Amino acid sequence: MMTAAQMRAARALAGIDQRTRAERAGVSLPTIQRMEASDGVVRGVVDSLMKFIQALDDIGVELIGENRASERGGRGVRLKSTVAQTQQG
Repeated sequence: MMTAAQMRAARALAGIDQRTRAERAGVSLPTIQRMEASDGVVRGVVDSLMKFIQALDDIGVELIGENRASERGGRGVRLKSTVAQTQQG
């Protein structure tokens, strides 16, 4: 599960606008706008959510789930380590 705050933070971390995010994920701009305006956990078509997550992964942004290791706990986003990015490229 992903929150709207994570979506906005991931996009900001990547330094891209909503239109670019939509193009890279292969979804419409209104879809991104609706997802980012959600209250709490993003609900939407699973295929659109998976495209969004894959697009983040492709540019090196990782979602931190509620039960994943994080220094301060809770959800968030972070850049992948350089080692992980090198192995994928």
